[in-house]
Amino acid sequence: MPARSQPPDLSLTVDGEAVTVPDDGSSLLDVLRDGLGHRSVKDGCSPQGQCGCCTVLVDGQPRVACVTPARRVRGRAITTVDGLNAADRDRWADAFCATGASQCGFCTPGIVCRLEGLRAKQPAADHAAVEQALLAHLCRCTGWRTIIDAWDLVLAGDAVPARDLDAASTRAALETGGPQRVAPGVALGQGGFSDDEAPLDALVAVPDGHDGWAVGVTLADARARAGKVQGRRTTVDAVPPLEVPPGEWAATLRTSWVEPAYLEPDASWCEPGGEPHTPLANGGAFGGKLHATVGEAARALADEHGQAVRVLLSREDVVRLGPKRPPVAGGATAEGRGTLRVVRTPGIAAAIATVAPGLTVEEVDVLGPPTSADLRAAGWAEAVVLLAGAEGATAPVTDPVTGAVAEAEVGDDGIRVRIDAGDPLDEVVLRSYATGAAHMALSWLSREGIAVDDAGEVHDLTIRSFGVLRAVDTPPIEIEIVPSRATPVRGGDAVFAAVAAAAWLHLGCPTDWPTGARWR
Repeated sequence: MPARSQPPDLSLTVDGEAVTVPDDGSSLLDVLRDGLGHRSVKDGCSPQGQCGCCTVLVDGQPRVACVTPARRVRGRAITTVDGLNAADRDRWADAFCATGASQCGFCTPGIVCRLEGLRAKQPAADHAAVEQALLAHLCRCTGWRTIIDAWDLVLAGDAVPARDLDAASTRAALETGGPQRVAPGVALGQGGFSDDEAPLDALVAVPDGHDGWAVGVTLADARARAGKVQGRRTTVDAVPPLEVPPGEWAATLRTSWVEPAYLEPDASWCEPGGEPHTPLANGGAFGGKLHATVGEAARALADEHGQAVRVLLSREDVVRLGPKRPPVAGGATAEGRGTLRVVRTPGIAAAIATVAPGLTVEEVDVLGPPTSADLRAAGWAEAVVLLAGAEGATAPVTDPVTGAVAEAEVGDDGIRVRIDAGDPLDEVVLRSYATGAAHMALSWLSREGIAVDDAGEVHDLTIRSFGVLRAVDTPPIEIEIVPSRATPVRGGDAVFAAVAAAAWLHLGCPTDWPTGARWR
């Protein structure tokens, strides 16, 4: 039989430059990111077409690159965030930095492309239109409202005030608990993420599903060798796995497994004999990556293969392997006594005791994904919420680790937060992180939970199935920052606990989370 002929190469224009790439069935994301080295185009859902991080413009129209076959855009003009008109690109970068609309900066290159596409089509689009456009995206950090502020600033054309970005970066690092940089370029994807810094000719390793690694010359090759199966979203609801302890309780609470839902999947790379690049390059992942193993794997594989190796988790890998917020079930009296059952997690009982010495903690072995007390306010936030419900009133919440104090009011018209985190250092950054923490609290209470069966297997493997609250569902959030010259400390966890407690009281303290509540 005659040999099968290879399809002709694809001709594209990328950021104004004519390029030719093989027609090998690759996605547009594979071509842009791994083939051509456009690392501003991010891979957040690997590839489920659900997070929007890889959004680019195709002939001026926003397109999600990870589920777009490259051959479908043959001969067309592709514009990444780097290829936008320089003045427009700088304006977006300045606006996102000025309003705190970018924290880690992983999701924002795609959001900027989306908003620039909207602005070209509807130069005076209102907030409702912006929120509709943002339905194609997920942002875990900012709480959406700051992104709306950035849109307003770009449309207004006002000058961006000067700031001390070193002080802003110091505040951001406090809030994340790791390296964090504040600069206009961060919104354009220039935060220094681990996989962005890897050599283009590095080998790529992904989990093989058998506690090992499949290694290939490209990400697509490695995934093919691993036999990667696309993630799915179950139709089964997230169900709290623990029962409330018996007793005469003024309030009871049960929560489900919750995914941290950070947007950048775990990644690292290493040269032979070198030190692996940290998976915490520009973001703390809310505590979810503190014990990530990708760096150790990158070092071992680089030494084994004698060349640089990138180690990447897909979204499904993150869900299966990464730590979850441990479920709880508890009851409390108005006097602050009671019992809180929690899925066995190292350090969780000590965390609960810091804010609720009157609660007896019962740790329970349950089949399921790994859990961690490192996640945002894990254990002690649940205790604060339960005691507030039992007492029937909110009070200022003091973070037992940092000493930051937050108060929250939740009403039908939105959320108001007052935060004292010592010297603000930079009010824009502190306000952004407090807004994001408030959004996360509402999301946790109302929507977030993943389905886990009796055998402990997670069934929700797509990023949309985690339940993260969308822009169209997020109410106005007002942040009041207490002036202070005290030592600056992390404030976001106190805000998270305070808003969760106030929101639960506003709903009448329903026992089971997620409650399904709507905020708009």
